[in-house]
Amino acid sequence: MPIDTSAAVSGQIVCVTGAGGFIASWLVKLLLEKGYTVRGTVRNPDDQKNAHLKQLDGANERLSLYSADLLDFESLKAAIMGCDGVFHTASPVTDDPEKVEQAIIGTKNVMTAAAEAKVQRVVFTSSIGTVYMNPNRSPDTVVDESCWSDLDFCKNTKNWYCYAKTIAEQAAWEVAKERGVDLVVVNPMLVLGPLLQEGVNASVVHIMKYLTGSAKTYVNAVQGYVDVKDVAKAHVLVYETPSASGRYICVESMLHRGELVDVLAKLFPQYPLPSKCSDEVNPRKKPYKYSVEKLKSLGMEFTPITQCIYETVKSLQEKGHLPLPSQLQH
Repeated sequence: MPIDTSAAVSGQIVCVTGAGGFIASWLVKLLLEKGYTVRGTVRNPDDQKNAHLKQLDGANERLSLYSADLLDFESLKAAIMGCDGVFHTASPVTDDPEKVEQAIIGTKNVMTAAAEAKVQRVVFTSSIGTVYMNPNRSPDTVVDESCWSDLDFCKNTKNWYCYAKTIAEQAAWEVAKERGVDLVVVNPMLVLGPLLQEGVNASVVHIMKYLTGSAKTYVNAVQGYVDVKDVAKAHVLVYETPSASGRYICVESMLHRGELVDVLAKLFPQYPLPSKCSDEVNPRKKPYKYSVEKLKSLGMEFTPITQCIYETVKSLQEKGHLPLPSQLQH
């Protein structure tokens, strides 16, 4: 999809929370390319880990970084006041039950600040983790935007990431309803793709461990994948489409971990990839059915997952997180 720098964008000011993150960095890049003026919230604007944002095209003229903490309402209010829209991408990826409360407070603070600033729309980065965690779903059920994760199941399986994400998204919808905020939610599956930031984020570690040899086997599990650039594009698409509403699942395809390793082996055979599944007793897990028709109906097109995986590994090599094939000892 070509980038549309329409007149409607000029002069629009938007806030991106957690601007230095994996998805947020690509979102800031795309918003700047499209002509938006962007306010990014980060913990410390002078921290080296946010330096990549200042290098983006248009950053000198139209990007300002605000020091803000999700738990500090006034700091968020300062960043959001005067904005036309908010993209709330800052939500900790955590398996720590202690951090659940923080995710809820942070989300409520952003939503309340957005309500007070009377922004046109808030786009909230949620997760497929708020959608698919349900042990009672039949194999024939198509997972779509009407599905919600079962909180008791998340608790009992100690999946605090999905639990926190689900409660945070529910909190966002509650505040939106109470305060009359136009909220749209994007629910991506596991996000891969090239890194703009220097460090390796949690979702990219998912494939890096197979390439470094630290994972000797792969698990018997399936996972949905989507390119980070597509996730950024989806955020802008739902922000700019007046009729967009509710939730949008964002995924390109689903692979068994064995299929993922096969793709890596075809593209990068030099790395010490595992060839065995850790579970050789049970049948191979099958992917569940899902629908991305809602997002596609807005004109969304996805990057093929093989291309996305290739670009992810190339990026890890370029940033020095992975040895080049020529540096590997055979």
